Amino acid sequence: MARRLAQLEGLSVAVLESVGPKRAEKLEQVGVATVLDLLTYYPRRYLDRTGEKSIRDLKPGDEALILAHIKRVDAKRTRNNKSMVEVAVFDGSAYLTVTFFNQPWRAKQLVPGTEIALFGKLEIFRGSRRMTSPVVDLIGNRTGRIIALYPQSEKVGLTTWEVSDWMAEALRRAGDLVDPLPFGWRDELDLVSRTWAMANIHAPETMGAAQAARKRLAFDELLRLQVVLVLRKHAVERDSVGIRHEVGGALVDRFIASLPFPLTGAQQRANYEIALDLARAIPMHRLLQGDVGAGKTLVAVTAMLHAVEGGYQGALMAPTEVLAEQHYFGIRELVAGASLQVDDPAVLGGTRPVRVALLTSRTTAAERRELHAALRTGAVDLLIGTHALIAEAVTFHRLGVVVIDEQHRFGVEQRAALREKAGDHDPDVLVMTATPIPRTAAMTVYGDLDSTILDELPPGRTQIVTVWARSEMELAAAWEQVRAEVAAARQVYVVCPLVEGSDKIMARSATETFEELSGGELHGLRLGLLHGQMPSAEKEVVMTRFRGGLVDVLVATTVIEVGVDVPNATVMVILDADRFGIAQLHQLRGRVGRGTHASTCFLLSDAKTPDGEARLAALVRTTDGFELAEVDLELRGEGTILGTRQKGKTDLKLASLRRDKGLVVEARRVAMAIVAADPTLDAHADLKEEIALFVDPEESEFLFKS
Repeated sequence: MARRLAQLEGLSVAVLESVGPKRAEKLEQVGVATVLDLLTYYPRRYLDRTGEKSIRDLKPGDEALILAHIKRVDAKRTRNNKSMVEVAVFDGSAYLTVTFFNQPWRAKQLVPGTEIALFGKLEIFRGSRRMTSPVVDLIGNRTGRIIALYPQSEKVGLTTWEVSDWMAEALRRAGDLVDPLPFGWRDELDLVSRTWAMANIHAPETMGAAQAARKRLAFDELLRLQVVLVLRKHAVERDSVGIRHEVGGALVDRFIASLPFPLTGAQQRANYEIALDLARAIPMHRLLQGDVGAGKTLVAVTAMLHAVEGGYQGALMAPTEVLAEQHYFGIRELVAGASLQVDDPAVLGGTRPVRVALLTSRTTAAERRELHAALRTGAVDLLIGTHALIAEAVTFHRLGVVVIDEQHRFGVEQRAALREKAGDHDPDVLVMTATPIPRTAAMTVYGDLDSTILDELPPGRTQIVTVWARSEMELAAAWEQVRAEVAAARQVYVVCPLVEGSDKIMARSATETFEELSGGELHGLRLGLLHGQMPSAEKEVVMTRFRGGLVDVLVATTVIEVGVDVPNATVMVILDADRFGIAQLHQLRGRVGRGTHASTCFLLSDAKTPDGEARLAALVRTTDGFELAEVDLELRGEGTILGTRQKGKTDLKLASLRRDKGLVVEARRVAMAIVAADPTLDAHADLKEEIALFVDPEESEFLFKS
């Protein structure tokens, strides 16, 4: 009878004859406690002896995996008293000196006469071949055609052959494994069986076998994740009591007709998709992605006005006061001419204006009491605010549409608390983000949401020229352009990574830069300072002065990253630009180019790391946020994009959102088909059990309600 993975999870790795208590303790240090943990402790890479490179063949700068015998180990101290271990190795073709700094334990770990695998970059120093701090794997005294190398194993003193022996015993005793994927899908997707895959991921006869095994096991990881997301979407639709909005009213038509500019095709498409959602009794849960300046706010306002016309209210929650206030001023201006038909005979002309209110921590107690009362009676139509919107005292009359801006900055609890404000029905939820997400990452992180992308910029938006300033001449030219723009009555942002100076981090602080520029490069100009540690009232004064043109140059931290809209600002100078991520740099750059004047973003940096150079070069090359998101995924990996989406055993051990884009799409397709035909997974009991095993209980407990 085939064995289920849940049975292997219940067996301690110490039950294996070849392991024993001492080795079990070492395995626990690399996260292996059970037999299932051991079988899913996948190789980091393989050493293919059939195509092995010799030390003699390597050229300076080559990054390679080599197999060699340890000949000599020397532990010594450098001039500044740091530990240094030098290891001489020989592979039959040439000698290589391997150096480890601040790793004194290497002297005991690396024993002359044993065989090791090294992965690193070859250097030539004083005529001899060297590697500095390469990745090490302890091989032992055996060789094979293809050797599986395991992550972190050498740090706890485990050799590759020991791990391989334990794997062989575990696989032998496990026998055939239950396969949760029906044969029809395996055949259609050209996937090998689970049992074959598990054996060949650890002991492949060929590299092709290793690749086929990896493809199957990576697909399993992605399928489990996608089934959870599709089930969650179904659960929300199943358990929710929605609102069937009337979307054909005159308010939205008059609002769009009153705009001084035409909607882009992407905005029209987004409005149509959202209107279809709102007309259904199932609550909307939609992700609205759009690059900087693509017009997401206008789409969000249109959605909320659909609710307002039917007697409901709209709420928009932003992560910061600066962004909430920016939204408030912008939305209030957008709906200034919009009016509602009312049946109250006391209302002159039978219409009243759409009422917009703002609620943040800066709202006074008296204003708050008045606002709360107006919300309860329905006198406020649109409420814009920060997390203050979810305070217990805030009660809506009839909350119909919720918009959550920059959703990645809010926790699940905050979003749920805002939904609960609607009382006995579930509001429609629109999640907005100006941080473009690669398609496969969006399918994984936001796979329980429908998705709409605004992929056009409104007419009139100017192209932003991005300049990477590295030399003294380029820096001087940047400040010269700042002065020229101010002389032409335009405005400038200067962004710094820190508020105050730091001895540990060599990066410019906003306060120091403000003082330096005031007395130096920008002497005589009107400078303002803005950072998150300033009192709220002081921040508002500075922003009001900048918006009003009373400040020429705003020296700020990333508090201005999202939502700040000053069309007269035409230059962005980012100091120590290599210290920022691609998404953050793109957001900052989007603060300029919002008017009719040509705009420039200067990236000031002498970046010397490959990643830093790649980030800045990408920003210079393109202003397409979705292209930059793909670059970011390549550079940083999916961990930073997935964030806290995954916990414990749900980590993607083999699957990669970068390498496995096709598998992500296929896993989504299979998950949707399985859940559509079998929403309780009763006919897929093995898959259901594995999801319960691998997915964090907090995420999966509600999924299988009948």
